[in-house]
Amino acid sequence: MRLTRFKAATAAVLLTASLAACGDAGDDSDSGREVEADENAAENFEDGTRMKELADAGKITIGVKFDQPGIGFKGAADDTPRGLDPEMGKILAASLGIDSGDIVWKETISDNREPFLQEGEVDLVIASYSITDERRQVVGQAGPYYVTGQQLLVGADSDIAGIEDIKGQEVCSVTGSTSLENVKAEGAKPRGFDTYSECVDQVLDGTVDAMTTDGAILLGYAAENPDELKVVGEPFSEERYGIGYAKDRPEMCGWINETLTKAFDEGDWEEAFDVTLGESGVDAPEQPTLDECAA
Repeated sequence: MRLTRFKAATAAVLLTASLAACGDAGDDSDSGREVEADENAAENFEDGTRMKELADAGKITIGVKFDQPGIGFKGAADDTPRGLDPEMGKILAASLGIDSGDIVWKETISDNREPFLQEGEVDLVIASYSITDERRQVVGQAGPYYVTGQQLLVGADSDIAGIEDIKGQEVCSVTGSTSLENVKAEGAKPRGFDTYSECVDQVLDGTVDAMTTDGAILLGYAAENPDELKVVGEPFSEERYGIGYAKDRPEMCGWINETLTKAFDEGDWEEAFDVTLGESGVDAPEQPTLDECAA
């Protein structure tokens, strides 16, 4: 497979711009990197594989989050989502010969990622989707393409300083996430919501004591409300973001890992990070080691 890329002069996704767009009308001028699709990509795949079917169809449906600045965010008036997860989707689609404009982006929430894959609503899920043994019982997960850690978001005047202070406190996140399971194990009272935005609102109005999820996501919300919110404590988990696919399509694992390896080696992955999460001033982390696909 051949991936050819070029960076449009005005294509950088600015995390700060994404944050400013939250709750606003949106600004679709920052649509991310442009990734040129491979020519004659269908010739690279065997008949009967899902990759061949998608390459022949020239379309792919990818599930992403719409409410995570820097990871996966889509404003009310935006045509497409932006963030690290959509950038990874564009790289994978390009390897199938599919242009970014032919990707169907479908909003997913944490609770429907497995059902969407099982029911064929989407071909891939790239939605801050932590790899777990439990999930791999029902869907395929390739990767990881990014590793982060769980932290806490609290009000600016909160006495909560870290994981040691949440016992007996109400802590929210999105329903179906591993984050809620982790804080419950630490003695907190978990509260689940459909979206991160709902959870943030509960912290802002003091209804719950803290929000928890991956640190990169929390920093985005704190940056939106610097006088009212803060991120506290050291990361207390390791979250390995993977790419979900239907379990009855195991051949997709090898294709995903091969495409990720090429993106690591040729700089596409680091560039995707730099124009999304990297715009917050964070350097691109070390490239994660990919899990081997099941035999």
